[in-house]
Amino acid sequence: MAESFYHLPDGGRKTPAVALAGNPNVGKSTVFNALTGLRQHTGNWAGKTVANASGQCTYQGKALTLVDIPGAYSLDAQSADEKAARDFICFGNPDAVIVVCDASVLERNLVLALQILEVTGRVVVCVNLMDEAAKKGIRIDAKKLSEELRVPVVETSARSGKGLSRLMETVDAVLKGPSAPHAVRQLPAVEEALSGLVPVLETVLKGRLPARFLALRMLAGEEEVLNQAVEYLGDGSLSCPQVKRALWKALHYLEEQGLFGQKLRDAISACTVLRAEEICCEAVRMPPSCGKRDRKLDRFFTGKWTALPVMLLLMALVFWITMAGANIPSQLLSELLLGLEPAMKAGLAALHAPAWLSGLLVDGMYHILAWVVSVMLPPMAIFFPLFTLLEDFGYLPRVAFNLDRCFQKAKACGRQCLTMLMGFGCNAVGVSGAKIIDSPRERLIAILTNVFVPCNGRFPTLLMLISVFFAGSQGSSLLSALMLAGVVGLGILMTFLISRLLSATILKGVPSSFTLELPPYRRPQVGKVIVRSILDRTLFVLGRAVMVAAPAGLVIWLMANVTVDGETLLALCAGFLDPFARSIGLDGVILMAFILGFPANEIVLPIILMAYTASGTLADVGSMAELGAQLSACGWTWVTALCVILFSLCHWPCSTTLLTIYKETKSVKWTALAFFIPTATGFILCFLAARIGGMFL
Repeated sequence: MAESFYHLPDGGRKTPAVALAGNPNVGKSTVFNALTGLRQHTGNWAGKTVANASGQCTYQGKALTLVDIPGAYSLDAQSADEKAARDFICFGNPDAVIVVCDASVLERNLVLALQILEVTGRVVVCVNLMDEAAKKGIRIDAKKLSEELRVPVVETSARSGKGLSRLMETVDAVLKGPSAPHAVRQLPAVEEALSGLVPVLETVLKGRLPARFLALRMLAGEEEVLNQAVEYLGDGSLSCPQVKRALWKALHYLEEQGLFGQKLRDAISACTVLRAEEICCEAVRMPPSCGKRDRKLDRFFTGKWTALPVMLLLMALVFWITMAGANIPSQLLSELLLGLEPAMKAGLAALHAPAWLSGLLVDGMYHILAWVVSVMLPPMAIFFPLFTLLEDFGYLPRVAFNLDRCFQKAKACGRQCLTMLMGFGCNAVGVSGAKIIDSPRERLIAILTNVFVPCNGRFPTLLMLISVFFAGSQGSSLLSALMLAGVVGLGILMTFLISRLLSATILKGVPSSFTLELPPYRRPQVGKVIVRSILDRTLFVLGRAVMVAAPAGLVIWLMANVTVDGETLLALCAGFLDPFARSIGLDGVILMAFILGFPANEIVLPIILMAYTASGTLADVGSMAELGAQLSACGWTWVTALCVILFSLCHWPCSTTLLTIYKETKSVKWTALAFFIPTATGFILCFLAARIGGMFL
């Protein structure tokens, strides 16, 4: 194989590259983080949107580069993640591979390990989560497992750091050893076909790629792998006459034996699966009660009658904790940031800056910026860790399982459920997460409908209006959270309906299937979850919002302070929009506030109050009672509040989400549709609510 292309950041000396492979949910990232610490770099695989992470670690003074490749169940790649993993293993020239396996489901994990062993012999099998396996009474004979696989096996519990030093010691030894692949015995007919093809490939490949692995891919007709191999080799050796002749003979023989197409591919895969079962029968001992607790929990979390109510109650609980917990930090942060405004104005006055410049910079840019940060940061800092804790516990895959049938009926992909859940924190994150969906058609459906679930930025407005007009003005009450969960349920229902509509019109197609693993329930790592969710999600989303909030502050301040014939631009625009807005149960001020809230949904309600009071700058919403009195004095009824709630749920994406949609689709057409579809839906819902609600006033 060619030498590795990973280098130390500081210079010229090359370092060995060690790939970290494994199924999803086996603790691979925990191993990676424990070994590399903070010496990590995140990027994208060349030509792909799939994220990767590489990091530096040292063992006995020697530097290594660990490459955390995407989780994969097999090298017979189905998803973009699995393709990136396969391509790096086969064509990325890793000097060694650590295959991380879950000790409690070792049989399933060994399929990937056996396939990697057909590519390279420089493999260390890391049997992780030994502590959890021990709790279930599972016993693994590491020595026997090593004998069966013919590579070193190291038992670890990465969460506590156990076994990691021995893992590095073993990797160091493997790097010095031979790299000859280990074959899985195939059916006699397949072995006969390989006996004529493999020697020819060995002659032309000259050790640059594993001949047997490539021969199996050629027999199975895996065009994508073969194209990658041709590109990697770059010399046309796979199309030489002797290879073509040997391949034709092998395929002709297999066809005579009744093995061709999908039947042949299934036979090759089955041999690997059976070999994994044989190895586990020799090396693993499980008690009859193994997995009993997980099965009991699954009957509760995924049961026919309990799955949906439990999901809604958990959703309501998360919303309640988020909003109740964010109130005080938001207030303190707001007081701190807005408290700096007098000093900033005094500083500008000392520099003899004109009043309009002070208003533009402080009351406009900084005020909006401070408002967005104080309103967004505390809820996100609570919601994202709670979301990640449910993910770490193993519940979120159960939610995807529960909703998979609904998405299938909508002719969409079940994985859309996962992107929808991401959207509760931020729709931009949900849109970027749609890359986990393989089908371009279904990925577009997920992107176009993600905005129908309310993001963190819309929760404050929804909760305040629910509390003031429908739940008795107790913003942190459980009743408000339950009603908010009902609104969210409506958003999920709209996601299904619009997905089905898109599937029947501009995005016709058949829903694809996908593999969804239900990982074992685990005790979440609270400390690591909090740090990871705040750094990776909260600050990422906040940074994007801040980028658009400052320039938006300029526009909002100008519209609220520049006058024409005695009226502000904001009032003139609101008056122009008023006739149309009232036809859908709103008014011109409300609709204008949503337009100006395009950079960040958090500022919609303050803009409404600013326009009603003509204050020239964003106003604090104050207490729930004060808010209700102000809005009622401006002509609001419960029908108005209902229409605002519906429009907040269904309207155009914020600027951050729209920018993300364009980056993901690279299309003005799909970005425009992502704007107009929820907006048209919101107009229709508000029109119906205004007409029906008006009958009861």
